[in-house]
Amino acid sequence: MHSLSLKVFTDLNSAGTRRSCFPAQVGRGLVVDQRRRVGSGCWDHGGGAAGRKCWVVSCAVDGGNGGGGERPSLDPNPTQNQSSFLSRSQTYAMLKQQMEVAAKSEDYKEAARIRDSLKIFEEEEPVLRFRRLIKEAVADERFEDAARYRDELKEIAPHSLLKCSSDATTLGIRVQVRSVYIEGRSLPSRGQYFFAYRIRITNNSDRPVQLLRRHWIITDGNGKTENVWGIGVIGEQPVILPRAGFEYSSACPLSTPSGRMEGDFEMKHIDRVGSPSFNVAIAPFSLSTLGDDADIF
Repeated sequence: MHSLSLKVFTDLNSAGTRRSCFPAQVGRGLVVDQRRRVGSGCWDHGGGAAGRKCWVVSCAVDGGNGGGGERPSLDPNPTQNQSSFLSRSQTYAMLKQQMEVAAKSEDYKEAARIRDSLKIFEEEEPVLRFRRLIKEAVADERFEDAARYRDELKEIAPHSLLKCSSDATTLGIRVQVRSVYIEGRSLPSRGQYFFAYRIRITNNSDRPVQLLRRHWIITDGNGKTENVWGIGVIGEQPVILPRAGFEYSSACPLSTPSGRMEGDFEMKHIDRVGSPSFNVAIAPFSLSTLGDDADIF
């Protein structure tokens, strides 16, 4: 996995607990460390000097102020296959990248034209539109409509229902994850999509633990699955004391504009000699150029 130079231990008993997370705006740079390959398609931290910067795009992309009772006009074929969804996601990613390129080259007329195209795309793209309608229906307490929109969204793009974040607790060890699409390191025209994710591990138990190994199950938009195992995280096997935490950032490249990750950490209690290891679940989360409307943790 590509590892970003962001990691922090947190003491939950301290008033100065650090709550760092991915920025929610375009235009803030993240520094990427030198890295070494540990598995097919994924890298890990190698402990070198800081590398080049990349631009991070927030996962929050929902928009629009349509009427509360609006019902979308459905595609003639309501059971569109996954390849159609991937194609639309690729188009969306390419438009966003083209707008950024035009703005950087000071071609503002072209940037404005692409911006307007993006707005039209966001209004007409079924996934984004259904998400907006669900959000509006819930806000207006029209829960029957929200349920109907969710069912229809599940028909056209079932993978889009998975959030860009997850939260799971095993034996008092809580693992929170949040992913973001890094536009500046992606090349949609070549089928190259780069996703970063931040992990927060909190020890809510009464015993100190050490993270020994990691296991990831990575699935791209075509359903191709890859298992990746490694020692520790970002080159470390951190010890996490009770009521304390550990955070780190890493990344994963995909050949499709969407996918998912899940896995587990192997840990052990270190306060007793011979304690057996145990697995701590990392709940599934989405990697998506379209993102979702969830807040960062």
